[in-house]
Amino acid sequence: MSHPLLDLEPLSAERFAAIERRVASVLRTDADVLVMQGEALLPLEGCIRSAARPGSTALNVVTGPYGQTFGGWLRDCGATVVDIEVPYDTSVPADAVRRALAEHPETELVSLVHAEAATGNTNPVPAVAEAVREHGALLMVDAVASVAAEPLLTDAWGIDLCVIGAQKAMGGPAGVSAVSVSERAWERIAANPGAPRRSYLSLLDWKERWIDQGRVALPHAPAQLEMLALEACIERIEENGGLDASFARHRSAAAALRSGVQALTAQGPEGLRPYVTEARDAAPVATTLRAPASLDARELVTAALAAAPADAPAPPLVAGGGALAKEMIRVNHYGPDATPGTVLRVLSALAAALNGAGVRADADAAAAAAETAWSTPTG
Repeated sequence: MSHPLLDLEPLSAERFAAIERRVASVLRTDADVLVMQGEALLPLEGCIRSAARPGSTALNVVTGPYGQTFGGWLRDCGATVVDIEVPYDTSVPADAVRRALAEHPETELVSLVHAEAATGNTNPVPAVAEAVREHGALLMVDAVASVAAEPLLTDAWGIDLCVIGAQKAMGGPAGVSAVSVSERAWERIAANPGAPRRSYLSLLDWKERWIDQGRVALPHAPAQLEMLALEACIERIEENGGLDASFARHRSAAAALRSGVQALTAQGPEGLRPYVTEARDAAPVATTLRAPASLDARELVTAALAAAPADAPAPPLVAGGGALAKEMIRVNHYGPDATPGTVLRVLSALAAALNGAGVRADADAAAAAAETAWSTPTG
């Protein structure tokens, strides 16, 4: 019996390479782009293990859990790691990176997350990249959450290793990811005796067996469904106004939700309020909220999901992870959920949960504020 998801023609090397070229256009890069056959942690770990030389110094910016993960990988590689840790309700100042580089002139690699969906902040990559470029270090950026939600100019900013995934603002599956690799990065990786070889984490294996051979023969069987879905993500973005339209939609969703929450309850400790203090530091891909001091965020999320209409899509609400689970709520308004309808569903569900818990919440005021913010140009 035929099945549209199973009876597919084999994915050719030519088609695979064509998809990589389309990803390069999304990244705004002329550098080599590799589409990796796995979730974005695969190229992220591959980049760090390829670029971090034993005995070297790496500067690692920590504005959320992924920055913490990178620091662990860097130490595993034998690098001396200098962490710049900032509170999760803000972003890293570029001047802090400049100071750290001046204090550690031997730094060879800087790792940074563009947007931390888990904590709802976004970092000033252009300014940080300028400081790193002047210093001469390599810059690795995790753009998994930011791609298609906010501008990402890989070449213009001077990013050497830029990793993306399809599962957030691109609206695709989690099982495929990509990385762009600059010429400087290839040179450093080739000179690193600790870079993975004969490994699924090896960027050099991909380069030698795929790029250097002219992309005419795939080194292994491709993840066909995920590759086709990645291509479809890019096509859908193009058909709906391109990247600029996608950026605008995500900015509007973030602004509308933030305004709605600020109108929903009093903005003190006993109200629901944005977790990231300044709007300029808030990621457009997801908004994090600080639960009222008297309530548990996990219980509030459970109540909000239960209050949502059963005949409509569930609002994209989750409690924070780890130590933030009791105090943080995350709203994942990305991809197909970056819409006015999603924002209004979230606000309505939160209002019901808050009122049920004894916290006065004005759903009508929140909806009005959100609709006004959505219709106001965000630049």
